[in-house]
Amino acid sequence: MAAALRQQAQFCAALGAPFTSAVCDVLAATVPPRSLTGLRLDAWPGEPMTDALPMRLTGALHHLVRAGRAPGLAALYPPAQPPTATALAAALAGLFADAELDSFVAAFLDSAPQTNEAGRAGALMPGLLQVAAATGLPLSLMELGASAGLNLNMDRFACDLGGVQVGDAASAVIVRPRWEGPPPPSARLEIAARAGVDLAPLDAADPAVAARLLAFIWPDQPERLVRTEAAIALARRCPPQLHRDDAADWLEQNLALADGVATLVYHSIAFQYFPATAQARIVAKLEAAGAQATAARPLAWLRMEMDDPANPSLPAIRLALWRGAGREETLLGHAHAHGTFVRWAD
Repeated sequence: MAAALRQQAQFCAALGAPFTSAVCDVLAATVPPRSLTGLRLDAWPGEPMTDALPMRLTGALHHLVRAGRAPGLAALYPPAQPPTATALAAALAGLFADAELDSFVAAFLDSAPQTNEAGRAGALMPGLLQVAAATGLPLSLMELGASAGLNLNMDRFACDLGGVQVGDAASAVIVRPRWEGPPPPSARLEIAARAGVDLAPLDAADPAVAARLLAFIWPDQPERLVRTEAAIALARRCPPQLHRDDAADWLEQNLALADGVATLVYHSIAFQYFPATAQARIVAKLEAAGAQATAARPLAWLRMEMDDPANPSLPAIRLALWRGAGREETLLGHAHAHGTFVRWAD
């Protein structure tokens, strides 16, 4: 676990979260082994990084801070000046010495991280524009691994994509990635239908769920917190249609092409978590449906995933399009995992 925390510290530092990186580093040597949290970590049955255990731990602490239950630790959290390792260690030791807080953190470890990063719309929305420009049709969106479904509302965000303005300019959900390369196509975007699936979909209207979503966002990235809070508020006004199901089962049962609509299946940093058998079934279903696609009823598959051996640290943005002439596969570009920047292909 200590090694996992140090590895997570490196990830956080590389992704622009120096405070969360420092917390991970200090936690590696601070969690008391006989505390409830320490005992749970020691007995954890899985692999810590695979199970995102460091993020579960930092999420628990951030949850307590946001709820006003750990004032000693909260005094060190952003926007305060970066604390010393000694000050962090002392605050954490005090937290774990409190039986109630220790018990909360130990129980919170059961929560797998689901951040539902709205910033990824900066990488997904240009893919939607690409499909709209290529087909000239309204889009029917189907998201796999949708979590709380925040990105099913991405056409209602205010997006600035390399100077191309799309979505609702008055929206409080502002997505403005640092753009590298040529702009995406400027196309009329119309959403005809939208639905998503997740094994454990989250109801953004539930205050406890919203608090948990926000807890997993790193506290030293306030723009992500503000954007997610706004996206949660939007989801409460425009609730996304979410289904509790296995992604492969749901797609096999619900993927159907319709004349006059471009059906678009998409996912972001999700496919890697599906079992290999589910991945194979999803691809097979898409290929089978794509074989029936035409220009009047096209199928698109948009993904933002860590699947490029040439750029292992950056998610690739890929698009497959079927419209009667076989599969058209395009590498659209790469993006930061949180959507901070997009490198659009020439």
